[in-house]
Amino acid sequence: MSTRRTMVARTAMSVVTITTGLVLTVAGCGGDGGDDKADKEATPSVPEKNGGDDKDDAPAPDTDKTLAEVKSNGITLTVTSASRDDGGFLTISGKVTNGTSGIWVGSEWRSDENELKKNGGSLAGASVIDQQGKKKYLVLRDTTGRCLCTKFEGGINQSQSVDWYAQFPAPPEGTSKVQFQVPTMPPAALEISEGE
Repeated sequence: MSTRRTMVARTAMSVVTITTGLVLTVAGCGGDGGDDKADKEATPSVPEKNGGDDKDDAPAPDTDKTLAEVKSNGITLTVTSASRDDGGFLTISGKVTNGTSGIWVGSEWRSDENELKKNGGSLAGASVIDQQGKKKYLVLRDTTGRCLCTKFEGGINQSQSVDWYAQFPAPPEGTSKVQFQVPTMPPAALEISEGE
């Protein structure tokens, strides 16, 4: 009996010790050190973006700036960003607006490549043309054959706009102008900006 009471007492003491240690650790990490004024003056106030949702540290593309806009069959494709990053990628993004009388699923934009066919309604069929270097760059894909691009799952309702992106290998550093081509749409002439 006394062994059992000793074990219960030791367990209770262990729980109290661990809980006390955690409380002190949390209090020590969250302490302000009594110097509120210095902290407030040293830290600039930055407004929260997207209601505090901080999923992505990359700056959002400037949606007010339109690099190109093309229309076909009631669909408007707007390009707001074409940015080359240090990793050797070119990311193009913007909005697509459905001006048809029904749901648009993007099936005509899918790729003819066998590896990308399973992406369905997406920007998998998009390409970038470097006329200066006489090269065509196809959309990137992961090891399972999914394109690094927007998939229009469920389609886009009439008069609705949806953000999109597509990622490509970047043309050489000297190339600053390319054409962005999406099946069934006229080509869009773009100027590449240098990312961070």
